[in-house]
Amino acid sequence: MLQELLPRLAAVLVEQVRVEEENVLVVARARDGTAVPCPGCGVPTRRVHSRYRRRLADAAVGGRPVVIGLGVRRLFCDTARCARRTFTEQVAELTVRYGRRTPALAEIVQAIALALAGRAGARFAAVLRTSISRTTLLNVVMAMPDPPRTPLRVLGVDDFATRRGRRYGSVLVDLGSHRVVDLLPGREKAPLVAWLADHPGIEMICRDRAGAYAEAAKAGAPQARQVADAWHLWDNLAHAVERTVIAHRSCLAPSGQPGPTSVPAPDPALNPDTGAEKWLVTRTRERYQAVQDLLARGWTISAVGRELGLARHTARRYARCENPEALADQAIRTTRLDAWRPYLISRWNQGCTNASALFREIQAQGYPGRTPQAVRRLLRPLRDTAKTAPAPPPKPQDLSSWITRHPGHLRAEEEQQLDDVLSRCPQMAALRGHVESFARMISDRTGTRLPAWIRAVRADDLPHLHAFSDGLERDLDAVVAGLALPWSSGPVEGHVNRIKMLKRQMYGRASLPLLRKRVLLA
Repeated sequence: MLQELLPRLAAVLVEQVRVEEENVLVVARARDGTAVPCPGCGVPTRRVHSRYRRRLADAAVGGRPVVIGLGVRRLFCDTARCARRTFTEQVAELTVRYGRRTPALAEIVQAIALALAGRAGARFAAVLRTSISRTTLLNVVMAMPDPPRTPLRVLGVDDFATRRGRRYGSVLVDLGSHRVVDLLPGREKAPLVAWLADHPGIEMICRDRAGAYAEAAKAGAPQARQVADAWHLWDNLAHAVERTVIAHRSCLAPSGQPGPTSVPAPDPALNPDTGAEKWLVTRTRERYQAVQDLLARGWTISAVGRELGLARHTARRYARCENPEALADQAIRTTRLDAWRPYLISRWNQGCTNASALFREIQAQGYPGRTPQAVRRLLRPLRDTAKTAPAPPPKPQDLSSWITRHPGHLRAEEEQQLDDVLSRCPQMAALRGHVESFARMISDRTGTRLPAWIRAVRADDLPHLHAFSDGLERDLDAVVAGLALPWSSGPVEGHVNRIKMLKRQMYGRASLPLLRKRVLLA
């Protein structure tokens, strides 16, 4: 059990190891006669001022907490120019100044605090036989130093919500190493300008289309080239495509076919001589003829039933029937729903196809049934007929998705419906061509073709796409860079998702400084 402790106890003299009821107690002392350098001037000294004991918590061993009672010396510093007169010696791998935990346990506590923070961290520490409160864990996180500053060349910036719709922050990411370098309060211009002024040497700033970040980059780092994120450009284009499709939704349905808001065409009324009832009459006549043929050949009623798969009493009924037409008439069963059949078919033809709603209507008229199952059986032939009707026109959202999707990822029926719409609407066909050209600029990184694309868009009657191109022209340099350079806000968006996870792990009650520490150090 002590093999894990031996490396850390090599620099001291172990006097006693005692396994107590709740923990393991190790009594040790520092070695006498060794010279210890003064932390102020670095001059070694052996002259002892006094001795005292420190009580240190260490990592658990064998499922028990470990407590080290360590005797240490307080030494004199005899250097005249040193401001220290006395100091306490520190033992490597066991003590740190003012610390009550060994470095090994402190490292474990820091890892728990960064991964789980308060309450969850305290519960997990208890499993590891380490008693620590949630407040102490949060204090441990706040006391940890920020990571060292490294040279920063390409910066990614985006916003995140600390309280959605009310409070926001800005996350700054080194796109070279994909590590978060800082979190700023708010998403306004001023905090980012101050931060950029304190971090010179940035060559590129990758951002979304927010105007505040563009102005801050221009003011705080005028030497940096701004890069508009390609995903945000495509997202803006997708919204412009959807607005354009909605404006031309009258082109979605072919001529002569009702649009999405039309009342369904009337279905034919249920005819007693067709559908399931005609099939019952035909089956009854065929069974009667089969039974009579087997009886004429000398078969018994039991043998006839086994041959035709009929119950014995059913075979007897077919055998003794003298009027087969009366037997066929009996096959058309009468039900309590027959009186409401004309009303149900009339309501179906008016466009009401919900069986439960129709059941409630006839129930209010006196229908004695308790469940809508009989109504569903009555309407089933009509539904089967409706399934063979022409497919409804596509929704604007579906058409927008097909236009902005890679053509190779469309199913055959989606491609067919899209081609039908494009053949009827010249504006939709022009829109599809512009979207494909923009997608090729993104995939081929040919941002220099953007001015020509904007001129082609303005030549067509597509107002919503004109508004999108006007926005691109106002931010032309950053957009061209975003379409031509390999930098994007993808790593920044990934860290935004991680920030959401950490924020929700702390139940949304953590302050920005604590969230910043966990994001930077975890």
